[in-house]
Amino acid sequence: MTPHINAQKGQVAKTVLMPGDPLRAKFIAETFLTDVIQYNEVRGMLGFTGKYKGAEISVQGSGMGAPSIGIYSYELYKFYDVDNIIRVGTAGGMAKSLKLKDVIIASGASTNSDFAKQYNLPGTYSAVASFEIIEALVNASKNLGKDYIVGNILTSDIFYDADETALDRWRRMGVLAVEMEAAALFMNAAFLEKKAATILTISDIIGGEVTSPEERQTAFLDMMEIALEGSITL
Repeated sequence: MTPHINAQKGQVAKTVLMPGDPLRAKFIAETFLTDVIQYNEVRGMLGFTGKYKGAEISVQGSGMGAPSIGIYSYELYKFYDVDNIIRVGTAGGMAKSLKLKDVIIASGASTNSDFAKQYNLPGTYSAVASFEIIEALVNASKNLGKDYIVGNILTSDIFYDADETALDRWRRMGVLAVEMEAAALFMNAAFLEKKAATILTISDIIGGEVTSPEERQTAFLDMMEIALEGSITL
């Protein structure tokens, strides 16, 4: 057991889906998985393991922000022998071409976070997703007949930014959407020689529309199904 996860060895699958909201982890487990066990409830950050089409899959809440997902993903990789983590979450759309409920598979995550400073690198690190998982998610999307977009996202430490023009400058560089966790996940995976990816649903357009709770549920189901279908091929 770790300070944040009280699972026993063998209770966590090799592939973990990781939503930020622990209640969304519970929803995924109850909606899609069979033979479910709950292995974690420390600090209310729920974790479950079950089966999807015969394959063992875990779902673990990460909390909000790079520090939180940094803790949970590190412990899963390092102490529970997890090989693959797929973040499933929401994002604010920045690219003008995006619409509510669009699904993005992140190829990389730019960031304003200092998470990479711990590695003392002599330059700027590019936090990228694992191609094997990107390919699995793309193939799953195609097989399910669901639309998707692959591209660069922004992982931001700031939700309410005092600089109201900051996102415009990221948009100018082709960044599609903003969220708060992916870059830290990708860095942990690289450092620990594991695999990671992120799939997101556009829940709002920056400066514009916001999805209703009903719309979010339908859109999130698409994203979750893609992630699960991709997971069983890893």
